[in-house]
Amino acid sequence: MEFGINFFPTVGPDDKPADQYFDEALRLVELAEELGYDHIKTVEHYFFKYGGYSPDPVTFLAAAAARTSRIKLVTGAVIPAFTHPLKLAGKLAMLDNISKGRLQVGFGRAFLPDEFDAFELAMDESRPRFVDGLKACQKLWAEENVVWDSEFYKFGPVTLLPRPYQRPHPRILVAAAITPSSCEQAGRDGHGLLLVPSISKREKVQEMLTLYRKAYAEAGHPAGGDEVHLSYGCYLAEDAAEAKAKGREYNQRTNAVMIDAVAAWGTRRSEGYQGYEEIVDKVKRSDFDKTLAENKTLVGSPEEITERLRTIREWYGDVTISLQMISGNPSFEETTRTARLFAEQVIPNFR
Repeated sequence: MEFGINFFPTVGPDDKPADQYFDEALRLVELAEELGYDHIKTVEHYFFKYGGYSPDPVTFLAAAAARTSRIKLVTGAVIPAFTHPLKLAGKLAMLDNISKGRLQVGFGRAFLPDEFDAFELAMDESRPRFVDGLKACQKLWAEENVVWDSEFYKFGPVTLLPRPYQRPHPRILVAAAITPSSCEQAGRDGHGLLLVPSISKREKVQEMLTLYRKAYAEAGHPAGGDEVHLSYGCYLAEDAAEAKAKGREYNQRTNAVMIDAVAAWGTRRSEGYQGYEEIVDKVKRSDFDKTLAENKTLVGSPEEITERLRTIREWYGDVTISLQMISGNPSFEETTRTARLFAEQVIPNFR
């Protein structure tokens, strides 16, 4: 198993100034490299405390690249619907060169109605725009004199500069939420997979992983390339009771800012997002104790977290774990404690 830190800010100016958030996050990046974590990752969101301090993963990861030499840099994920593929492919190729090939590119569809409204895009177009943008970036990285003519973009012939450091292109990962067919398509295409197990039942996650791995193998892609990233909230303390009390507090804060971000789903419907109209009620009904009992969050002592991860490995196999250590706005000192405890007392059990 591999382990990394997922930077998913859930703060705004009244909680923490942006410069302080980025300073602390980049200090945590340096610590992650020092402690032997395998990757760092960050999201793309806008406007809300729910991710809004990270509108451009490439900017943050470029700063992270300058402070590190080994750790992998992962977009988790960039949204091709919100950026022209010529711009997106170019920025990512630049980051791949700056980092000397440490980049993995996660692509996602986005799901917040307010973001689509601000970019003046129809949510019903999100899936075809996602597919179109991903394929355009892949072609721009891998080929020269590219001509593109789709429903959304028309350009070429053009040859992207800089060329990617990794050839033919960086590793591609696809973010999926609750749709099994998305996982199956990612497998057929030979991409890695980004999942958040907390939003689905264990059996549903296992179903999606089975479909993904089966499609990957049947398509004849290289063995071992079916990479799966699972994201979990994470809070550790030597004292289990302290960890649970603090973990509950930060979980509630995260849910509160998420409710604000997804509020538009109370009145919005989209064919491309079946079931999302229930998301507000689901977040409001979230039960921390149930989430903990179902191994959907990694909160507790190092010994407890080790046992939870052993169970997760039995359920899902040797996956890559992305730890959301700062979601919910714990202090920098608490976050670094979690990072150290996890690296020193949990990770060695899985190497």
